[in-house]
Amino acid sequence: MSDITTEFRRWFEALDRSGGKDRCYLCRRAPAEVKNFFGFDEDGQATEAATFGLEDVTLEKSDILSYRSLRPICAVCQLNLEGIMALGEGAVLLEVLREMREERDRLWP
Repeated sequence: MSDITTEFRRWFEALDRSGGKDRCYLCRRAPAEVKNFFGFDEDGQATEAATFGLEDVTLEKSDILSYRSLRPICAVCQLNLEGIMALGEGAVLLEVLREMREERDRLWP
């Protein structure tokens, strides 16, 4: 199978798993929103290229949303998780998730 065929297959399978939603499972950002977060327009062109003298800098769709997980995950959420884990805060993250799930009324009075 060619690389493009493999990527399309992964994309369609991920969309099936996520109920047809092409968004990050965690933050719900669409691919265009993730690109904008990193300073790129929907076509993958740097929005401030002229300001910073950038040439030939583009961002491909596969660079900002991974379709290889059980649900699509964006690069922003991946970087956030890596930062939390690098700080040794994995247990804190799990506790925050528990609080969100079990203590919603206390968190949001």
